Amino acid sequence: MKNKVKLSIIVMVGNEESLIQSCLESCKFADENILVMANSTAKIKEIAKKIIPKIKITETTDEYNKNFTKWRNMGYKLATGDWILYVDVDEVVTEELKNEILKMITEDRGQRTEKISYYVIPRVNHFLGKRVRYGNSYPDYVKRLFLRKDFAGFTGILHEEPIIKGEMGYLKNALLHFTHRDLHSMVDKTNSWTDMEAQALFENNHPKVYWWRFPRMMLTKFWERAIKQSKWKDGTVGWISIIFEMFDTFIIYAKLWELQQKAR
Repeated sequence: MKNKVKLSIIVMVGNEESLIQSCLESCKFADENILVMANSTAKIKEIAKKIIPKIKITETTDEYNKNFTKWRNMGYKLATGDWILYVDVDEVVTEELKNEILKMITEDRGQRTEKISYYVIPRVNHFLGKRVRYGNSYPDYVKRLFLRKDFAGFTGILHEEPIIKGEMGYLKNALLHFTHRDLHSMVDKTNSWTDMEAQALFENNHPKVYWWRFPRMMLTKFWERAIKQSKWKDGTVGWISIIFEMFDTFIIYAKLWELQQKAR
């Protein structure tokens, strides 16, 4: 008799009390659940234990959004499953995706190539409460499901990448991603991320920022999102997204300019 294939799901959370329940409820099917809490409240731990009593919890006092690689690796060190699935707290595993994952790692093991050791999963993005379909919103593939024996965690700070050998496969069913639920949290997150983006550009000796770079980069972003990717077709939220991404680009380069001025 073959041993049962074991699945571990690792969830990362900051202080999103409003999201933790729906996320963990969708992950209960795993053989092992791990929660990485980044500067989270005691209430989140209480909710998690109520939903999944045997959930493993690891904590850090680091500010959320500052080093996803570190937190993903904290969860990885606790995982014992044959396969590891990463889910962020603002995501939900649909029933269709759950069934596809379980079928893929068990029943279909002999039908797929043994060279495949990780899978990318599409995401259906919801922006300000509405599903968005254009621009870079779908399929928005993310690398999330890994065969543990070929996987050694993540590297990188801003844009973490898995350390893994083997080939990549694609899953058909999507994660639901509830990004930027309101403008207040969107601005807060942008302020945090643009700090890191600007610092990374500065440390890589980005050319000096002159005045003309601001309109150039913002217009480039407008062309990419509004014209090339037709993000305006998502209506009002599409236009909010387009203009906000232009603003985000401006803030990155303004912060880079500030860093360069201080280093003079």
